[in-house]
Amino acid sequence: MLKTAICDLLGIRHPIIQGGMAHVATVELVSAVSNAGGLGIIGAGYYQPDWVRQQIRLTRQQTSQPFGVNIQLTSIFTEQVVEVVLQEKVAVVTTGAGNPETYISRFKQNGIKVVPVVASVDSAKRLEQTGADAIVAEGMESGGHVGETTTMALVPQVVDSVRIPVVAAGGIADGRGLVAALALGAQGVQIGTRFVCSRECIAHPRYKQKILEADDGSTVVTRQTVGYPLRTLRNSLTEQVKALEEAGISREELELFDRGRMYLGLIEGDIEEGSLLAGQIAGLIKEIKPVRVIIEEIMAEAETIITSLKNFHRED
Repeated sequence: MLKTAICDLLGIRHPIIQGGMAHVATVELVSAVSNAGGLGIIGAGYYQPDWVRQQIRLTRQQTSQPFGVNIQLTSIFTEQVVEVVLQEKVAVVTTGAGNPETYISRFKQNGIKVVPVVASVDSAKRLEQTGADAIVAEGMESGGHVGETTTMALVPQVVDSVRIPVVAAGGIADGRGLVAALALGAQGVQIGTRFVCSRECIAHPRYKQKILEADDGSTVVTRQTVGYPLRTLRNSLTEQVKALEEAGISREELELFDRGRMYLGLIEGDIEEGSLLAGQIAGLIKEIKPVRVIIEEIMAEAETIITSLKNFHRED
């Protein structure tokens, strides 16, 4: 069995973390990933603390394995969600869309592992010094809010800059991606879009179908002019946003325009007016499968590739 330092750190069988995706990373998906040997992550998003507490307790009813919570640091409920996570003694916290430094010591004092998601080397180095247990280095291929550096370029630079384990994210959906991440020095991978197209994920079937129909050019990054670039599937909404940006819309105006769009697309299935988060790897995903099968196939493919690499012959 392929095990790495991240498996030992987080108490999981396979070096696979599920992305803490807003709206769709709920008990159904989280418990399935953890039961299959990965680390399921509840996506707290902008939900109220009572919802997060309920999700934690429901997940505990569905799995005895470790799982975590992703805290969206731009949420108005961040402080309350942090308190819920501390009270419920969740095993792992991942963070996104902000700087978690002010919370890290509190988590660690309560025995909670802290694994921030970063898009730059500087952030990784700073968070290691603050006490992070591991780092998720997420390249711009990922779905949702993105940075400026690709996974292939970001991961080895982060690996070389810190001593704690690094998890690669962005553009990873199969065993080939896992092996590539390990070759870059990562100790595991975080996967999002592939798990959306799992049987257990509550994402709307029309949203899942759009991912299955995607190709390598189906995603686009918008909202760059207002400072929070977002990768989604192309649709009517992305064209509207592009026009608004060209007209000089402010960040505040665009945030108001965007309100509720993610839920509209991911949960209600409006594939034209909703925001359809997806990574560039969407073009590789062609079938909805149970989480257990997805993870088993990733691990089996990775093992096969590693074995084949060992069998290469070098000529002197």
